[in-house]
Amino acid sequence: MPELPEVEVVRAGLEPAVTGARVLHVNVVDGRALTRHDGPAEDFVERLTGRTIAAAVRRGKFMWFPLVSDGSDGSVGSDGSVGSSRPEALVAHLGMSGQVLLGRGREAARHRRILIDVQPSGTDRGGRGEQPVELEFVDQRTFGSMAIDTMVPTVDGAPAGSAGAADTRDPGAVWRRSIPTQVSHIARDPLDPAFDDDRFVAMARKRSSGIKRVLLDQGVVSGIGNIYADESLWAAKLHFDRPADRLPRADLHRLLAEVRSVLRRALEDGGTSFDAQYVNVNGQSGYFSQRLAVYGQQGKPCPRCGTTIVREAFMNRSSHRCPVCQPAPRQRRR
Repeated sequence: MPELPEVEVVRAGLEPAVTGARVLHVNVVDGRALTRHDGPAEDFVERLTGRTIAAAVRRGKFMWFPLVSDGSDGSVGSDGSVGSSRPEALVAHLGMSGQVLLGRGREAARHRRILIDVQPSGTDRGGRGEQPVELEFVDQRTFGSMAIDTMVPTVDGAPAGSAGAADTRDPGAVWRRSIPTQVSHIARDPLDPAFDDDRFVAMARKRSSGIKRVLLDQGVVSGIGNIYADESLWAAKLHFDRPADRLPRADLHRLLAEVRSVLRRALEDGGTSFDAQYVNVNGQSGYFSQRLAVYGQQGKPCPRCGTTIVREAFMNRSSHRCPVCQPAPRQRRR
């Protein structure tokens, strides 16, 4: 499943094309891609066509595209002062195998589910408007989805998520501090400027479950999946089953620092791609897989001490660790 770096790579790739772009045409090829949309395909098409996309925003593994207009269709303007009392957004979740590809007149992908034609806001050097661009939502396993969702104010009043260049543009816009209802229960991710380290530490120290379970809990911290949890725990020299409530605050802060380091290095490499399902908007794979220390490296030597990396059962998946660098915790006395 795509994790924070993979989704951020897609968001950043879409941002130049969609920011300020107007939706010209929407084609729902497969209605299964609208499982999160509250209404039929016709409603999705009608509510999206003609709208303008304000930005590309991400929190954790969710992306959304705030929708604005001049208010003539009853929707909300960019300053939130016209039309409906609640702004709306196009929400995208990639699920297990979702992709959003970008291009002009490209050949239809095998598992195309939704096609959105947009008119970019920029002009070329000759002063002419750019040609329409296609956003193609592709999903082999159909676990991903798109939806039009209403937005609510963020609880803390801070910007809702990472918006790239838009973070410094139009700071008073309502969408900046609004979040889709489908995403509002998701905690902030470690790369979010508004992420509260002390809050994370306090929540972790109230949980007796293993620290990896805490990292995967989207109500505590978002965007961290199996790959980056294993890599971060190895970097912090922590066993995945160490009880979170027994970890010193200093260890939890150190773990957060390693999480951020791992996520940023993955972003630099374009994310982690093990097969053709994980690509950016141009269909290119990331190469962080070449720098993985423990995930998928069972049987190979630990990059730090040379001990053979092991793979162990964890929930309905696996964990990878170095037995020397990440020793198993002692059993609690009963």
